[in-house]
Amino acid sequence: MPGPRIMTPLLTLALLTTACAAKDDSRAPSATAGFPVTVRNCGTDVTFDAPPERIALLESAPVTILHGLGVLDRAVLRAGAFPEEYYDAETNAAIAGIESLGEDLDESGHLQISQETIINRQPELVMGLPDGITRESLSGVGINALVQPVYCPDGVDATTFDDVYEQIETYGRIFDRGDEAAALVADLRARMAAVEKSAKPGAERTAAVLFPTVGGGSGYAYGNRSMAHPQLAAAGFTNVFGDVDERVFEVTTEQLVDADPDVLVLLHIDGDPGDVKNAVTALPGAESLRAVKNDEILVQLFNFTEPPTPLSMVGLERIADRFGGGR
Repeated sequence: MPGPRIMTPLLTLALLTTACAAKDDSRAPSATAGFPVTVRNCGTDVTFDAPPERIALLESAPVTILHGLGVLDRAVLRAGAFPEEYYDAETNAAIAGIESLGEDLDESGHLQISQETIINRQPELVMGLPDGITRESLSGVGINALVQPVYCPDGVDATTFDDVYEQIETYGRIFDRGDEAAALVADLRARMAAVEKSAKPGAERTAAVLFPTVGGGSGYAYGNRSMAHPQLAAAGFTNVFGDVDERVFEVTTEQLVDADPDVLVLLHIDGDPGDVKNAVTALPGAESLRAVKNDEILVQLFNFTEPPTPLSMVGLERIADRFGGGR
């Protein structure tokens, strides 16, 4: 008959340690379901092991999506201009609470900031890559970067409002906010349908979207690869430069006068809208343009058109409200 089992102190300690470890493991947070997530951005695979908690905003375009997904509070740094006209009071208050690293812009509106400044603050995700900051340098120190697809070095195909929806869904995956992304897309689709329904029946009207050069010099127009093209189409207008297979291109006064659009949408980064308008109306021969003679001109901030974000929908609604639709 076997004798009674006697547990040595060493064995007892080992069992207790194992039991405690098991209890600790049960209390440890598990990895977020569905992660890691890998997305394709400018031809590069970007992998997230978990939803980012520390974001550096180096451009204003992502703000409305982050706000719509309920993750704008994860932005801990910002740099560049975030015009209040883009956002509602709640969003502006949230932006004001994000530490600013400066608003140093060059003459073309591009942010000037050193790579070291960003790296030293150790964000998990950088949104936007100004000149002098590279994806490779950031990834080398464990920082992910996302760029608006329209700004990828290799360019993109012609953009549409589907690009807005896809961008929202991509952010929804990255931040584990799929339900919020679906709700935001549904809201934008409903707003799109409302604008298309409101387009006036009747004769077709034409339009041009320009980026004037204030103070002299050549301006720019938007062709069929830009977000301006589907914006005008949704509002019922024909883009007079819709046959140009480019996103944006230098345009001469003669080309503009020959196209003679019914309405003009003028984009700018900052400054006085009156100066932007005058940069076009003061051009030699501009007085013959129907849009100028009838004062059918809308000046609005650049992100109301590009890149494709929910702000593009706001820009579309502004065009429809100002001109009443084209058909």
